[in-house]
Amino acid sequence: MAVTDKFLRGARNKLYPKQAWYCIGLFIFIIAIFQWISFLHSKFAGRRQASNASDPEHASVHRRHAFSWRRIPLGLVNAYRVISFRWTLEFGKSYTLNMAEVFVTVAYIIFLFVWTFINTTDLQGHKLNISYWCNRSGMLASSQFPLITALGTKNNIVSLITGISYDKLNYVHRMMSRVAFVLLWVHVGGEVVRHAPFQPYFTQPWLLWGLVSMVASAILCVVSLRPVRAQAYELFFYVHFAMVSIFLIGAYIHTQDSDVAFWIYPCFIIWGLDRLIRTLRLVVFNHSYFGFRSGSTMDATAELLSDDFVRLRFHRPSHFHWTPGQTAYLIMPSVSRLPFEAHPFTIASFNSTLFDVPKEQKPASEKYAEMSLAEGNLGSSAPFWKELVFFINVREGFTARLKDAALKGDKVKVFVDGPYGPSPNLGSYDTSVLIAGGSGVSYTLPVLLDTIERVRNGESRCRRVVFIWSIRSIDHIHWIDDVLIRALRLAPPSLSISIHIHVTGTPETAETLPGSYGRTDDVKPVRDDSRSEVVELQDGKAMEISNDSLFAIESVKLVHQRADLRAILRDEVTVATGRMSVSVCGSQSITRSVRGALRFPVSSPLSVANGGPSVTLHIESFGYA
Repeated sequence: MAVTDKFLRGARNKLYPKQAWYCIGLFIFIIAIFQWISFLHSKFAGRRQASNASDPEHASVHRRHAFSWRRIPLGLVNAYRVISFRWTLEFGKSYTLNMAEVFVTVAYIIFLFVWTFINTTDLQGHKLNISYWCNRSGMLASSQFPLITALGTKNNIVSLITGISYDKLNYVHRMMSRVAFVLLWVHVGGEVVRHAPFQPYFTQPWLLWGLVSMVASAILCVVSLRPVRAQAYELFFYVHFAMVSIFLIGAYIHTQDSDVAFWIYPCFIIWGLDRLIRTLRLVVFNHSYFGFRSGSTMDATAELLSDDFVRLRFHRPSHFHWTPGQTAYLIMPSVSRLPFEAHPFTIASFNSTLFDVPKEQKPASEKYAEMSLAEGNLGSSAPFWKELVFFINVREGFTARLKDAALKGDKVKVFVDGPYGPSPNLGSYDTSVLIAGGSGVSYTLPVLLDTIERVRNGESRCRRVVFIWSIRSIDHIHWIDDVLIRALRLAPPSLSISIHIHVTGTPETAETLPGSYGRTDDVKPVRDDSRSEVVELQDGKAMEISNDSLFAIESVKLVHQRADLRAILRDEVTVATGRMSVSVCGSQSITRSVRGALRFPVSSPLSVANGGPSVTLHIESFGYA
């Protein structure tokens, strides 16, 4: 039988989407291997002693400036981290792409367009024959729909395999969607040219539904732009759900008489499975709403901390457990416009049983005051140990309505779905630097508490923690001052903790910082007298500080100026040895400063080879995914 153009087109249209999946699957597998190797290395490295000279990463603990050829591979790994994740392309003040994202984007675009236009010469020798690439572009775009759908869900197999959180994969979800959108328009344009004049086909349902899908996808691409998501998230939320539904239904009807439908219907299954998992979680964690006798009603207390921030706290469900840095989706029917509208927030409290013991062993160092560890003596810090706590930045829409509820003093009914996202495994690091801006302390505070508990239990090798928090008003200190005081007194003598609080708002000539609110009688003052004293801050401003406040502790510093993160991180890298972790949660300006500070030459291969620390950077950025 003679081979025809039609036969070749059909065979390649079926084969090339499968080949695309093989290549993408191989890439995901390679990423997963590297991720799991890194995870296992961090996990088992934490069990080894810092004095183990056989480990090149820790062999420099006592030889800080001794060059070692054995540390060259570690230096190259550090260089890879710098180039891939700290070198960036910046777009305006609010958008940044690291080189890893740039590489994935460029490689994906090149890959799909090469597969679209390769082998498009017909049997007569005409190159780029439109009949070859026209339908193929549509089939290649359609073949990406299941993966695009999966990356847009909270419970997806890619996150499970690679260990990369769904929120970080959301960039890939958006990028793939836009590339597929362009390929679909290549398909539409090719069809218009091939079948001109096109008017007779407008009576065909498959064509009309195809056009409806394209209009829906165009609206999707517009509302998914970052400025729209940031300024009108609820509009994006509603339009996204509606347009995705219209797009997939229209695409299925458009392709139901062809093999392309094979790539469409799995999207409904993937989305439905994610919703089923989330519904089951809601039932398990909020079972008192669904007729079960056990469990407590999830009535949340909304407290207005300032004009821009609300603290939400409620009882921790018995089956709900989380690790520091994870997020939960909160559904508040009385606040949301839709009954099951969910919004993500980082959990600011710590899932610990530390205070279940009746009495703390008395610290060896006299600089720590005695304190009872019984639950009843936790004072105002109790929610951070015993409840679910969230710091919520007030904007428009949902958060503005939550602020109104806080002003009224109303209890808020809450469904909790989660937790989501991985937790930074810092047990194998010798030095941890935690940086937060404003409500970003929701991420760094539980990490600090977790580090202290792990060191107390002998589960972490950490020797030094630096906690940096930038806030606009000095009143924000009262969000966490009591829990910081108790955390510092819990820290064992082997763990050095340095706390830097930077107030970026305009300071007054003299300010009074009251003692820690909610202070209980079981906590003795650090100093013998309870009088206040006027101290001069590093910027020359005077402040009256009570001797039982957070700032009466020697390791806590208050500065009325923006944090010079480059200088702070440079100094920490200079004195650190072994492994060093930097975790940051804040605005784009903060994350950009941290990335810039940890590039070359601070984290160069030569620095590591000379005994400097191997630095790992964890970033949790503000904003909508």
